[in-house]
Amino acid sequence: MTHENPHRSGFACLVGRPNVGKSTLTNALVGEKVAIMSARPQTTRHTIRGIVQREDAQMVLVDTPGLHRPRTLLGERLNTLVLDTLSEVDVVAFCLPADQKIGRGDRYIANQLAPLMEGRRSAVPVVAVVTKADLVGRGQLAEHLLAVDQLARSIDRDWSAIVPVSAKGGYQVEELTEVLVAHLPEGPDLYPGGELTDEPEETMIAELVREAALEGIRDELPHSLAVVVEEIVPREGTGQDQGTDGAAGIAPLLDVRVNLFVERESQKGIIIGRGGSRLREVGSQAREGIEKLLGARIYLDLHVKVAKDWQRDPKQLQRMGF
Repeated sequence: MTHENPHRSGFACLVGRPNVGKSTLTNALVGEKVAIMSARPQTTRHTIRGIVQREDAQMVLVDTPGLHRPRTLLGERLNTLVLDTLSEVDVVAFCLPADQKIGRGDRYIANQLAPLMEGRRSAVPVVAVVTKADLVGRGQLAEHLLAVDQLARSIDRDWSAIVPVSAKGGYQVEELTEVLVAHLPEGPDLYPGGELTDEPEETMIAELVREAALEGIRDELPHSLAVVVEEIVPREGTGQDQGTDGAAGIAPLLDVRVNLFVERESQKGIIIGRGGSRLREVGSQAREGIEKLLGARIYLDLHVKVAKDWQRDPKQLQRMGF
């Protein structure tokens, strides 16, 4: 690598209100599905890292839970997770959807970001990313870009850049990558070997199950749903040494046992469905992604349990990994 084109590596954090497209954008930037996507708010519960690998750079994307005014102990801990992450990254991407007017939630986040920024040159660069640009016309997009610029002025700061994107259509995703990479420090790859994420398999499996469970259910349930992987163990008597014809062998089978926790008995019924029909759909949808992740056949054993008011119980939050 020449001096004029130094290799860059570092961390970029995506922040924004719940459900503004952060996970979808993470997946578009990385080029693979590493963060779960849902039409429901507060889908992301863990810091999911996706790795953008290029010849001249390696950018580790940190996708966080949506920053919001907390109403529960869980909400407070999720906000703390976001703010702790912000202090450790090289550049922040503040996501503001083009199809929604700037509101109190956006202004709240802008004020949280303000201490990171120093006048026209920020200590931690903050790039305003206008997501879902494909959902509005040119005129509405232009108005929204002006409103985003005004938001920075309202906190007496300047964004390092304003970039409209469409993660689903690929509009300006490469351009956004260039902008973010330019703010990374010079240095070698942080993660060798071409990995796309550094999340533990258990976390990825739990997120895949949560994604499947959130499909087509009422709005309030995502806030009350937690998923914990109990164990991943090889099924006895399966494996490459158990071939029936003495040649190819049998693909290994893994037993994956997962608990889904809700806060009320009525919510348990929503997840399970009539005669267990909904839970079977959840298992069928999640199984495909988990088998791809693990590179093995699996038997997915799902159990739905009630953990009353777990979002407000410190002991139960700790048990569930928050």
